[in-house]
Amino acid sequence: MKLTRSSAIVPETDVTVAGWVHELRDLGGISFLLLRDRDGIMQITMPKKKVPPELVEHVRNLSRESVVRVAGLVKEELKAPQGFEIIPYEVELLSAAESPLPLDVTGKVRADLDTRLDARFMDVRLPATRAIFLIRATVLQEVRAFLSAHDFIEIQTPKMVATATEGGTQLFPISYFDREAFLNQSPQLYKQIMMAAGLERVFEVGPIFRAEEHDTRKHLNEITSIDIEASFLDDREVKELLEELIQHVYVAVAERCSAPLQSLGVTPSIPHIPFKRIAYAEAIEIADIPWGDDLDTAAEKAVGEEMGEHYFIVDWPVELKPFYVQPRNNLCYAFDLMHPRMELASGARRIHDYALLVEQLAGKSLAPENFGFYLDAFRFGMPPHAGWGLGAERLLVTMLGLANIRESVLFPRDRRRITP
Repeated sequence: MKLTRSSAIVPETDVTVAGWVHELRDLGGISFLLLRDRDGIMQITMPKKKVPPELVEHVRNLSRESVVRVAGLVKEELKAPQGFEIIPYEVELLSAAESPLPLDVTGKVRADLDTRLDARFMDVRLPATRAIFLIRATVLQEVRAFLSAHDFIEIQTPKMVATATEGGTQLFPISYFDREAFLNQSPQLYKQIMMAAGLERVFEVGPIFRAEEHDTRKHLNEITSIDIEASFLDDREVKELLEELIQHVYVAVAERCSAPLQSLGVTPSIPHIPFKRIAYAEAIEIADIPWGDDLDTAAEKAVGEEMGEHYFIVDWPVELKPFYVQPRNNLCYAFDLMHPRMELASGARRIHDYALLVEQLAGKSLAPENFGFYLDAFRFGMPPHAGWGLGAERLLVTMLGLANIRESVLFPRDRRRITP
């Protein structure tokens, strides 16, 4: 039988397995081939008295990380990985690996992050690296399941656009036939348009692009954003939805990802809800910065140390938030979700009144005529609505205690890295 992830391991049966040569050990009278696949290590045991010498010699000559197929007899062996070993009668070389390797897949010799990212195909073979992406897949599955269970419809919005979502210069221009376009920095305008379309609750999990010249451990220029927009909900209600989603994902990862978490040596602390709320005025007092300043890294760190857990910053000055946020005198109905290490999400109750939206655009020095396709949706019946955007990578970084956001992305894009 071909041993698969769903196969039951039955001693004294013939199986066929395939994977990478993780390690070779020769102890004289007995040799071992440690074979690795996505699920872990299998022990191929070759006692000289039971395995032909030519097969043992063939295995000895294999290079580490070569791909092989092994056919043999399953034996129970409590000391072996997974509690069994395979006595081979055939080992077929499928693809030979060159030497030296770009990095050590056993983890005995550590490589720096740049080396790992340059040889990402090899780095993901390490159990701890692979664990991050198994958990990432679970996180995104659970996000979709949670939002679908709350009556949200998944949508896909354009990533090439003619108009900046929020204005400013943090955009990647692209050549679009005979005119300039941009990589989209947010699905904001399009998910709001869907409120006018009557879909009522929508979400998107997709890439966004920010041309910010950061070079830090928490910034990337291409990220995966988890966005929602909901009609007839206000900022309080979407905040509650966000904190429930965060807790749900933590619980799901703890329940479904025990082996990957063990590979990482991580036990996530499931956050309690409701999260604390703190006004912008209180936050800047803790951070010792003046009114009207945004919170930089040092300020976030100071407030995070004071709060010690997930929290929301609310009651922001209207001038610090985008044009589409509903104002309230000199404040607005915006919020940021914070982890003690960094910002995770931002959201708000949106403006749904056409005249006020045009006024706010002009107040931000943005030309309303450049937003015609967006503004039209507000002229023919736009319901009250609210929403937020959550960074998938930052959620992973803070959940798993990763040192650098680049570890959470297969092929990160930052100001210095555009390959592989």
